Amino acid sequence: MGRRPRPTESLDTELADLPAELRWREWMGRVEAMIFASSEPVMRETLTRVVGRDCSIDLLIDDIRAELRDRPYELVSVAGGWQHRTRQRFAEAIRNATAVEPPGRSLSQADLLVLAIIAYHQPITRGEISKITGKEVSRDAIAHLRSLGFVSSGPRSPQPGAPYTLVTTKTFLSHFGLETLRDLPDFEALEDAGLLSKDRLPDGDIPIASGEEPDDDGSMTESLDAWPEPLG
Repeated sequence: MGRRPRPTESLDTELADLPAELRWREWMGRVEAMIFASSEPVMRETLTRVVGRDCSIDLLIDDIRAELRDRPYELVSVAGGWQHRTRQRFAEAIRNATAVEPPGRSLSQADLLVLAIIAYHQPITRGEISKITGKEVSRDAIAHLRSLGFVSSGPRSPQPGAPYTLVTTKTFLSHFGLETLRDLPDFEALEDAGLLSKDRLPDGDIPIASGEEPDDDGSMTESLDAWPEPLG
């Protein structure tokens, strides 16, 4: 027979026996500790389990951020929750010291274009992406974005054959430091700059399904400079 789980003591979230200032400091400590201990963004519902019923999570977050103002890391709002992130200005130093490249470095400019099309037009099928780029986007290109956790299957399209659509994920939001899709750069501005135009791509730069190798050397005439920087 397996061991029965130990009964856990009920956590005192109200802390009514503490003076107001100490109570607030304890709530701040609990919230920051939970976020620090998690490798993924922590949702509001999770944080409310460790603070009192009348406690404002947003005000706690504001106070924690104020205390971290001069630290090399910060508390950011990503993917509908909060997460500790190294400040962007220290990213290069960390990469040089550890020789660790962030997942975004494995994205070619062509990958970024496909990812941007999915982000702005989701839910969208691979065929619809191909129409936008003017070339048939390969299954391998989509599989690569899936392997990084940036896209997943959405609802089936009403098109003949009912193909699955593609949508971005919380990992996508987290990686690019976005709280919601509303934080994406303005689509019209990207179009005006030509950053999402197929005309800006040299022949062969889109990963296509004809058996040709995608051109991953980054030799695009324009880069997606307006795309959000990955957070370190």
